[in-house]
This record gives sequence, C-alpha cells and structure tokens, in this order.
Amino acid sequence: MNAVATFLLLLSYLSNCHGWTCTAPPQQPSAAQIDAGQGQVVMTDSSSNAYFLSGSGWSKLGTVPLSHVTVGPAGIWGVDSFDKIYKFVRGDFVSVDGLLQQVDAGGNEQIVGVNSADNIFCLKSSITLAYPQPGPVAWTPFDGLLTYFSCGPNGCWGVNSADNIYVTNVNPSTCSKTSWTQVPGAAKMAEVGTDGSVFVVNSNGDVFQRTGITSSLPQGRDWVQIPFCLPVKHVSYDLGHLWVVMEIGLILDCQQ
Repeated sequence: MNAVATFLLLLSYLSNCHGWTCTAPPQQPSAAQIDAGQGQVVMTDSSSNAYFLSGSGWSKLGTVPLSHVTVGPAGIWGVDSFDKIYKFVRGDFVSVDGLLQQVDAGGNEQIVGVNSADNIFCLKSSITLAYPQPGPVAWTPFDGLLTYFSCGPNGCWGVNSADNIYVTNVNPSTCSKTSWTQVPGAAKMAEVGTDGSVFVVNSNGDVFQRTGITSSLPQGRDWVQIPFCLPVKHVSYDLGHLWVVMEIGLILDCQQ
C-alpha cells in the first residue's frame, strides 16, 4: 500500500479517536518529529531538514540540518545529529555552547534537554532570552537520567530508558528544581503543552493524555488513551491542537 492509500485509510478511521476530530494538515514527506508552541508549528524530517508551518504548506526553517527542533516561550531551538545546539536568531540558527540530543522550549522561557548519556540540563531564562550574547553559556545539570524531557507551566515531565515517567517543577530564572515524582505508566516520550497539558507516546505507538493536572497536583490523576489506527511516533500540543506524526511519516492535526 502506498503512502497516499495508507493516509486515506487512516482518515477513514479518525472517528475512532474518542472525542477528537483529526484532519490532514499540509504534509511533508518522511516527517520525523513535530513541536508546537506560541501558535507556531515546527518539524523535522528523516533527512534532518527543519520546517515551519506557513499558511498552506511547510517552509524551510534556516540552513542548519537538525534532528530535533522545538518552539515555545524561549524561542525556536534545535539540535543536530552531532548533538550541537542552536537557537533561531534573525532568520537562521546560531550555535550555542553545549551538547544535547533533545531540547524543549515549552517551559516558562527556560530551555531543558538531555544528552546522549541521558544527563539532564537546564538553561535559565535570562540566558535563553538574551542569546546570542558574549561569554560562555552555563547549563545547569539535574540529578537523574532521562531520554526525553519537556516543560510547561505546571511542571516538567520526562521519561528514562526503562520508559518510567517522572515529573518535577523547575524555576525558570534559576534552573533549580524540586524532587522527582514517579508517575504510574510507561512511555518513550512525554510532551507538555504551553497550557500544561501532558501527552505521552509508549513503545507500542499508543498515545495517552494525563488528566487532573493542576498547579497543586502537577502529576495529575489518570491516563486517558487517544486511539489511533496506526502507531504514533511523536506528538505535540498547543492552542487546542494535538499535532501527531505517525510512524509512517504522516501528520495529523487533532482537536477535541
């Protein structure tokens, strides 16, 4: 079955997404990863090209090949296949000190991420907003090991190599944090929307949303599955839109 036929089959099953209505946004072949924040949507494909959603199509984002890109209150950031870090400034990406394989800009203007050894780092908001600036960039290390880390207004969520899920609170101005709280469940990635909504994808490509999250209960209360007919690779959430990249590289835009 070719990609077009598979996509049409996928659309025929969208009514099974219990409470969610999914449509087909503009497609970009071999989509690999997607991120949404501040009303913007960015993505990378399997060839390390970065794009942003502009009107009825995807436009190339800068000239640097990226394996992961993120957008949020701290701006647009990315990392390449050599774990070098970049920030989008005045039309293109400029390099930032440090090495990370995944970054997230969805918190309160701080940047967080993990490196290839699963070490966790944070860059405080005064540096993220002012960069590029003279002098070295000082990343704050966190205790623990994670393979994916994402922040929002009510907390930061991460997963480790055993697919365990954790949540903590991070002060954006100092990069100090609270202790880790383990959350029941298993996931290979966790994404926090800029409104605090949390979605995870597990090793089977299933998508779940965490319910009951508040400022006083950042770990929430329960998981609700959002069923899809094909395995999901990556998700991101912003302004009521759940952006989904399927394992086969197709993109969905879902709303409740």
